[in-house]
Amino acid sequence: MRTTFPSANIHTLDLPGTGCFYHHTSPSNIQDITDTIRRQALEQGLLTRPVTILALSLGGMVAWEWMQKYPDDVNGAVLVNTSFASLSPFYQRLRWQSYGKFAQVLAQTNTFRRELAILQLVSNRRDLDRIIASQWEKIQAKRPVSFKNSLRQIIAAASYRPTVSKPRQPVLLLNSRGDRLVAPMCSEAIHKQWQIELNTHPWAGHDLSLDDGVWLAQQLKNWISA
Repeated sequence: MRTTFPSANIHTLDLPGTGCFYHHTSPSNIQDITDTIRRQALEQGLLTRPVTILALSLGGMVAWEWMQKYPDDVNGAVLVNTSFASLSPFYQRLRWQSYGKFAQVLAQTNTFRRELAILQLVSNRRDLDRIIASQWEKIQAKRPVSFKNSLRQIIAAASYRPTVSKPRQPVLLLNSRGDRLVAPMCSEAIHKQWQIELNTHPWAGHDLSLDDGVWLAQQLKNWISA
């Protein structure tokens, strides 16, 4: 992102219950998660002028809610591999084929092996598995995401039903044909409901930003240019 947008100010925001806020309790609904994230942005002075949001999965739901609730904050948003309960059934929003993998992840007590199992569920690249899993292991040791917060986030995502109107800001949808966690047709449902532009990556998994960050950044650049 910094290479593609050298003059931009790029910031990352941690969801409640993760990152710098791992010791906080995550809200169990998208509306409250959105308010928490927005307060974080305000405290960091990031909303002195409208921003463009890049958001993945549950983050896409937060970005959509943010645009609807606080429209003056946001210029536009790119939503990656996201889904809405009002448009897609639960077995597409969390593909039934992944249920067994989830059970294995929950049963795994070794942190490295658990992070490796998560990585192999959300990513279709295998060349950096051990390096990335080792990095994730260190993050989990320093700022652990609790089972309670993971569950509360799942509940928030599973229950999110946005308003029937689309945001007034421009929105770009991106999805991954190889997503084994969330069915690509969930993004297609959003595209069809509101005629929002949708571009599909041919092979990446759910974590598109990890599998092909260069492609993702280029999509964002093309969209902004257009």
